[in-house]
Amino acid sequence: MESKLLQKLVNKTITKQQLLEKVKQNYNLVPELLDGISSSKPAIRYGCAKVLMDLSEQEPEKLYPHMDFFIKMLESKYRILTWNAIITIANLTKVDSEKKFDSVFDKYYSYLDDEYMVTVANVVGNSGKIALAKPYLTQNITDKLLKVEDISITPHLTEECKRVITEHAIKTFDVFFPQIEQKNKVISFVKKYLKSSRESLRTKSENFLKKWR
Repeated sequence: MESKLLQKLVNKTITKQQLLEKVKQNYNLVPELLDGISSSKPAIRYGCAKVLMDLSEQEPEKLYPHMDFFIKMLESKYRILTWNAIITIANLTKVDSEKKFDSVFDKYYSYLDDEYMVTVANVVGNSGKIALAKPYLTQNITDKLLKVEDISITPHLTEECKRVITEHAIKTFDVFFPQIEQKNKVISFVKKYLKSSRESLRTKSENFLKKWR
């Protein structure tokens, strides 16, 4: 049975933003939201996940004790919760003193092989945060992102989806390019898309090369 507070998400008498503010005033509510993620009611399940994700960005140290919970959440049967977990974990790397992320690096990046574009794009798009938080993983992250051009096409991941993902990759490389050792590899990767059929990918590639070449 959900608490009265979380029930308010269902009848819309509280917004996710208002709930976030309540949690920031009383962090004892965090376990209640963690429990809410297993609710059978989508409004509670996804509302709690979104509030916790936003909290992980704004005050990661408050959620870090629960990092194992979010690592487990990667395996959720609900894709939206997997996406939330991907983003939340990346946010928590900033305060990951116990190197919990390091031990699940391969698991995290295994989602680059997911059949859904949004899953892959979330991993790619959040990798810049991880590289900045953990510079010693820069080479490993770079190697993973350079392989996005090899991901398989699926019914949920078309050629156009791959171009979107590639655009995310270039945007992410821009975030931590100064700390990449093998810059030439990234430059070569970006050059391939100067004549892409996707206009925003062409523009992203041109701007990246103007800035970094």
